[in-house]
Amino acid sequence: MNMEVKLDTQSTVAENVVTHAPAGHSAESSLREKIIEHLFVGALMRCLWRRGDRDIEMLRPEVDRGGYDLVLEVNGVARHIQLKSSHREASTSQVNAHVNLTRKPSACIIWILFDPHTVELGPFLWFGGSPREVIVDLGDKVARHSKGNTDGYKAERPHHRVVRKGRFTRLETIEDVADVLFGPAAMPADPCPAG
Repeated sequence: MNMEVKLDTQSTVAENVVTHAPAGHSAESSLREKIIEHLFVGALMRCLWRRGDRDIEMLRPEVDRGGYDLVLEVNGVARHIQLKSSHREASTSQVNAHVNLTRKPSACIIWILFDPHTVELGPFLWFGGSPREVIVDLGDKVARHSKGNTDGYKAERPHHRVVRKGRFTRLETIEDVADVLFGPAAMPADPCPAG
């Protein structure tokens, strides 16, 4: 009798382990997105500090309507930045961007690739113009909702465009990101670590 109880307990424990196992990247995507964003902002601001940039401001929108996640201004150069992320092993070949992003001066998209196990950042994919230049045209392909309605139909998102991965420029380090965002460092500094 005690043996049966022990087996039932072990069975229940095994079920709990399976049921409460760590969720995958897609199941916890909102949390993962915020972690990646905070790691990225911290690494970039540390890099800017090490470059000698001290005139730094960061703003976040209250609502998700302008097509950007944050605004960084460094030495008078303001960037409206849309952040995207996917782990290095993901097969993601495109991202969606809101057309309102094109209305912002010096807007850009930074696609952060990260290690799925360590969450180490890099490389980075860049889509945008030089400092103080408008963003490159997003293209004409209208994005669709990722989830279908009850009939499986995925409606168009008329204010979003699909930007293919091949249109992005690969940047290896956070220092490369700082350079494309705000131009070369004002003074020589130590290399900026990625994370």
